[in-house]
Amino acid sequence: MASTSVLVVDDSALMRRALKGILTDAGGFEVHTARNGVDALEQLGRLQPDVVTLDINMPEMDGLTCLAKIMEEHPTPVVMVSSLTEHNALVTLEALELGAVDYVPKPGGTVSLNIEDVAAELVDKVRSAAKARLKRTGGLTARVRAQTQRAAAAPRREISKVGTVDLVLIGSSTGGPALLHELLPSLPGSLGAPVVVAQHIPASFTATLARRLDEACALRVHEVDRIMNVQRGNIYIGRGNADVVVARRTDGLIVKSVPAAAEYRWHPSVDRLVGSARRYVDPERLVCVLLTGMGDDGATEMGAVKEGGGRTIAEAEETAVVWGMPGELARRGGATVVLPSYEIADRLADWVR
Repeated sequence: MASTSVLVVDDSALMRRALKGILTDAGGFEVHTARNGVDALEQLGRLQPDVVTLDINMPEMDGLTCLAKIMEEHPTPVVMVSSLTEHNALVTLEALELGAVDYVPKPGGTVSLNIEDVAAELVDKVRSAAKARLKRTGGLTARVRAQTQRAAAAPRREISKVGTVDLVLIGSSTGGPALLHELLPSLPGSLGAPVVVAQHIPASFTATLARRLDEACALRVHEVDRIMNVQRGNIYIGRGNADVVVARRTDGLIVKSVPAAAEYRWHPSVDRLVGSARRYVDPERLVCVLLTGMGDDGATEMGAVKEGGGRTIAEAEETAVVWGMPGELARRGGATVVLPSYEIADRLADWVR
């Protein structure tokens, strides 16, 4: 079996050795290193690696500039290596929009992480990235800017008519942040049901993700950092490193962040979100969407929604960065429809009136 070629790009010699050691010890990787973005671009054409790991903060050429040139000159799956700070959260999300496949937390920095804390995640994500489908991101910024302008110009309307759908639930992982920036701004402000999103992401990223989406969407977007009433006209993003669940009080549905449950591998858990909703909402009044991501999170509970009479969408393999989660839903027969990403918003708008 051929090994996976990886180019590790970091200005710290210590970090280059550490990341190279993790991948070498895991087996199946041929690892090369570059000391900065300029060095990386010089090596890319010659090495043609399967995956690049890319530091964000580097001299001479920062990671975001380097990523843009990689996507333009040598399109290659890139995993960003990012310290878990608010500033780096913003830059990392911009990198994911530019075409990076995924990210891993960087040991050290303001959040103390040891190499051992990120080793398994780094290996899993680099292996997944080697199989990932690169998405065309040209024009994304322009599309989001246009959607933002339309949303700002259009008044946010109150919805008086009760629809047949009480809740829309969306789950995503690898490749999800960029796709959410395409999907959610395409939803109309008149959407007849609230939306709850479980995106596998660190806690330090979710507030930034919610703010960026709120700027681009006709619907209001919130990070679930407290108990919140669930209302139409709103999107609720589950806080990272925790789980987001639905419950009911006398005044209606609520959504809240709860400690991550050990029986679920990924967080916020899509299965836990959907399972909690099924306890309080008739499955026939649920619509679920499972987007790109490795693993099978969401497939079990969304399959149960379909079996109970609800409707489910799995993203099609042709557009998914990683067709793990939606592919598993489709293989199990749990998808009402399988759609490319660019058709999902219209189908949701049609179903959720």
